[in-house]
Amino acid sequence: MSDLRGLSLRQLRALAATIHTGSVTNAAKRLSVTPPAIAAQLKGLEDAVGASLYVRGPDGLEPTPVGRELIAAANEIDAVVSGCAHRIAALNAGAEGSLDLGVVSTGKYFAPRLVAAFREAHPGIHVHLSIGNRGELLEALYRREYDLAVMGRPPADLAVERDVLGEHPYVLIAPPGHRLAGRHDVTAEDLRHEAFLTREQGSGTRSLTAAFLDGVGDGWAFDVSEMGTNETIKQAVMAGLGMAIISAHTVHTELADGKLATVPLPGLPIMRHWFLIRRTDREATTATRIFRDFVVRHGGSFLPRLPAPAPPATDTQGAIKSA
Repeated sequence: MSDLRGLSLRQLRALAATIHTGSVTNAAKRLSVTPPAIAAQLKGLEDAVGASLYVRGPDGLEPTPVGRELIAAANEIDAVVSGCAHRIAALNAGAEGSLDLGVVSTGKYFAPRLVAAFREAHPGIHVHLSIGNRGELLEALYRREYDLAVMGRPPADLAVERDVLGEHPYVLIAPPGHRLAGRHDVTAEDLRHEAFLTREQGSGTRSLTAAFLDGVGDGWAFDVSEMGTNETIKQAVMAGLGMAIISAHTVHTELADGKLATVPLPGLPIMRHWFLIRRTDREATTATRIFRDFVVRHGGSFLPRLPAPAPPATDTQGAIKSA
């Protein structure tokens, strides 16, 4: 068996050009080299394979069986190189590539839809989507594991570029038959003896719930139970185990279906924003810039649409009742 590891692409192209053009001279013109250079490439190729590469027939130069195999190999290699060149150009232009996107767990209700829309617009860019609670997301950002991240509150101790993606309301939810559901005269005092369900330490929802209860309770020790996921909290509230402060985007389907109800209270909903952030001490790749431009251009169009709240009750003068 011949050892062909020493073959070069120049030798293979010299053979293909010679057969295609019918002579060494014409092949030299096509490849912009001298005829002796083509002859030397062909001689080296014949020595490597130990066989003749072509014969002169009535219709010009004809490849031998060995020559045909080598020409086929040359064509395949040229196709591979051409494809590689196109992919490199696409990478440099940002049409292909990949990026790592971290999303806080509350964002899982819209992030997959966002990524799917982006992939449809830019099929050559692969987005690696990771979802975790706020603490996990921040740790990953500190380790530079993400090119971009979506969260409700950018870290204060990192230099980041931030873009507002849209509003992020938090609401107080209860089962539909709860005594406070649908009322518009609820006061802080009405919440004193209610049980509340919240997320684990490290969650942004946990911090927001704690701040809300501190604000309305004036030192009151509320009955608070911790649960690991938003899904568990939703099911527990529907089962009547308590109330919860939660992202409205997390419960938009249950609210629309009447499986959960919001409890109006002065100061609610608590309005936050969704941010797309990037560490400024890490150079943005072209794929990252294209994803950022796509998300900002579409604004909050990918965020869940919430059902319209019922109009508040009014007194005889038309003033909205409040605490």
